[in-house]
Amino acid sequence: MTELTAKAFKASAAAGKEKKRESTAGGDYNSLSFFERNRLSGGYLLRKRVTEKGVSIIRAVMLFGMCFMILQPILNKISVSFMTESDLYNPIVISIPEHFTTENYRLAAELMNYSKALSNSFIVSLTIALLQITVCTLVGYGFARFEFPFKKLWFAFVILVILIPPQTIASSLHLHFRFFDILGLFKLTTGKTINLRGSALPYYLMSAGCMGLKNGLYIYMIRQFFRNIPGDLEEAAYVDGCGMLKTFVRIMLPQATPILTSCFLFSFVWQWTDGFYSKMFLGNTKLVSTSLARIVDSLSAYIQRINGVKTTISIAYSNCILATGTLMIIMPLIILYLFAQKAFVESISSTGIKM
Repeated sequence: MTELTAKAFKASAAAGKEKKRESTAGGDYNSLSFFERNRLSGGYLLRKRVTEKGVSIIRAVMLFGMCFMILQPILNKISVSFMTESDLYNPIVISIPEHFTTENYRLAAELMNYSKALSNSFIVSLTIALLQITVCTLVGYGFARFEFPFKKLWFAFVILVILIPPQTIASSLHLHFRFFDILGLFKLTTGKTINLRGSALPYYLMSAGCMGLKNGLYIYMIRQFFRNIPGDLEEAAYVDGCGMLKTFVRIMLPQATPILTSCFLFSFVWQWTDGFYSKMFLGNTKLVSTSLARIVDSLSAYIQRINGVKTTISIAYSNCILATGTLMIIMPLIILYLFAQKAFVESISSTGIKM
């Protein structure tokens, strides 16, 4: 009886082990504990888990370091903008002001004529951005969808517009718009050319001709986006009776909303902070970018007017006012990005580089 019981027990244990192996092989592997699965894998599971956690920690540290390198100058400017002049020379004060003040913002706004410069910059940036995106969308769509003579050559010129700095053609632009003429008609009829310098018209003409600030980049981005859209959508629209223009407006433009939003943001931001074209063509228009460039000189004149004598402004205080003015300029851009960040990120992830 005892031998029969022992044999039955061994047979039952063997059957249980065999059943466990069968259940593990049959898909119940995930029901086991982590250490049981690690034992069955020969320690591979634990090594994999440790490697994944280590990589995650290293990636988090690197991302934090990169973000800190980007944000640290802005955080320093924010701290300095609320300091008094005495705090700037106090060795105890590092990041937190001892005497908190908003006088720097009031002074920077007065020196830059902030309200007028802000409204002018908004109007100019908005109109230029809308004009650039309109013409660049048409050109980018044409490069993506149509065949025409010398297409690759024209696109090579677009790439050159991206690569060549605008400063290299500054003299040509100055002379062209200083003595502006269309095929010699103005000089033929009136005896002299037209001086377009000091007005916004040259900049609008350049933007309408796809030669404005960063227009080559917008054409390239929009062209890449349209190339990734299947041609079946257009063919289906043509079959339904839509023409090229209607297909472009009704079918393709709604698809391109993300990339158009990104290009609009790029155009608006670059125009907002531009100093080269603004000084060349919009010299008589008060903008935040040009006002910031002259804020230190305006500070010296302001202090001299108050004191009645010529006074040397300390470098620390000049940098403090400059940092305050910089924050006042980039704050509208940060607010704009917060409202448009979803479309911006979506377009960057879906543009792709298809040659």
